[in-house]
Amino acid sequence: MYTVDLYRRVRQAYYRDGKSVRQTARLFNLHRQTVRKMLEYSVPPGYQRKAEPYRPKLAPYAGIIDQILASDQSILKKQRHTAKRIFERLRDEHDFPGHYTIVKDYVREKRLRTQEMFVPLVHPPGHAQADFGEALVDIGGVRMKAHFLVMDLPYCDAYFVKAYPGETTEAFCDAHNCAFAFFGGVPREILYDNTKIAVARILGNGKRKLTRIFSELLSHYLFDTRFGRPGKGNDKGKVEGLVGYIRRNHLVPIPSFESFDALNAYLEEQCRKRLDVRLKGRTETVGEMLERERQTFLALPQAPYDASDKQMCRVSSLSLVRYKSNDYSVPVEYGHREVLVRGYVHDVVVSCADKVIARHRRSYDKGDFVFDPLHYLSLIERKVGALEQAAPLAGWELPQQFDTLRRLMESRMGKRGKREYVQVLRLMETFNESLP
Repeated sequence: MYTVDLYRRVRQAYYRDGKSVRQTARLFNLHRQTVRKMLEYSVPPGYQRKAEPYRPKLAPYAGIIDQILASDQSILKKQRHTAKRIFERLRDEHDFPGHYTIVKDYVREKRLRTQEMFVPLVHPPGHAQADFGEALVDIGGVRMKAHFLVMDLPYCDAYFVKAYPGETTEAFCDAHNCAFAFFGGVPREILYDNTKIAVARILGNGKRKLTRIFSELLSHYLFDTRFGRPGKGNDKGKVEGLVGYIRRNHLVPIPSFESFDALNAYLEEQCRKRLDVRLKGRTETVGEMLERERQTFLALPQAPYDASDKQMCRVSSLSLVRYKSNDYSVPVEYGHREVLVRGYVHDVVVSCADKVIARHRRSYDKGDFVFDPLHYLSLIERKVGALEQAAPLAGWELPQQFDTLRRLMESRMGKRGKREYVQVLRLMETFNESLP
C-alpha cells in the first residue's frame, strides 16, 4: 500500500506544479493508472473486498463449521468449541486436508458477524433493577457462600445490597423490605430476571405466571414488574455489572465477620458512602439525585411485608415439624395437629391457629434436628425412663447446681427422684428468667 506522503507528492506534482499524468508517472516510477487513482483520493482509500474470499479447501466443510457454531449457542460459554478444537474435529472426523490457520480465520470472522449489538438505553426516575449475586465470606470463622441481592436505581446510581445464607424466597422478600426502607420509598417499576422465586412459569405468549409469594409482595407494595428474556442477562445489564462491582470492591479480599448481621451492617455502610459520590459528568451527588427521584416513588405502607416462606404441615409423633430438610420441635401437646410453619431468614416460627407455639433459630444444614428441651419436659415427666437418652436434652447446658440437685434427689428417692427432678426443670416453663 502506498503511503500518504507519496499521495501528497504525486498530487502536488500534478495539481500544483502542472505536470501531466505521464510526467508524474515517470517522475515517481508509477503506472499511469495508479497516478490517476491517487489524483482521485487525498489519502489511500484502503482495500475494499468486492466478493467473499474463495477458500477451495475449506468450502466443502464450511457447513459443518457453521453447524458446530450454531449448536454452541445453547451450551455454556466455558464449554463451547474453540477454533483449534473445530480444526481437530474436521481433521479427525471429516479428513479435512487444510491447515489450522484458514479454519481459525473463518471461525473468527463468523463469530464477529454473529456478536450481539445493543441499543443505548435511558433510565427514567422511579425505575429499578434487582438481581442476586454470590461471593465467598467467612462468618464466625467458617468459610461459606453468601448470596446477596442488589437493587439498583439506574437514574441516580444509588444501590442497596444485603447478604444471606441462601438464595431463598424469604431472603428475596426481606431484601425488598430493607431496600425500600433504605431508599425511602418504593420504585414504580422493577426489572428482574426469570428467577423461580418470582416466576412460576413462562407462558406461551411471553407472559409470566407469578409465584404466590411474589404476588403477595406486589400486592403489598403495588409496584409494577418487568422481566428480561430467558437466559439474557444483558436485558438488565446495569444491575448485572453492579453485582460484579460489589463483589470486586466490597468483598475482596474475602471478608470475615462474626455474623451476617455484621456483614450486612458493613454493606449498608458502603451503600451510604455511595450517596456522597459525584459521578463523572454530573453536577449533583448520587444522594442529591436520589432525593429528587424520591418524588416519583410510591409511598411505603405502614408495615413491611411479612418476609417469610409459609408452609402447612402436620406435627409428627416425635413432636417435630419438617421445614427445608430440617426438623424443629414444638410442644408435645400439639402432636399430630396441623400447624403453620413460617420460615424467615434467621428464624423458624410455628403457629397453631392464631397462637405462636414455637420459635427456633433457623438451620441451613441438611437433616438437622433443632430442639427446645422445654417442649418435651411434660412428656419426659410421664415417661421418666427416657430421661437418660432423651435427644432433646442432649447438649442442654445448665448450671452445675442442676447436676448436683439431680444426684441428691436420685440418691435419696430413687426413681421418684428422677420424676421430681424433671418437675423442677418444668419450672422453667413458667419462670423464664435467664439462668446465672
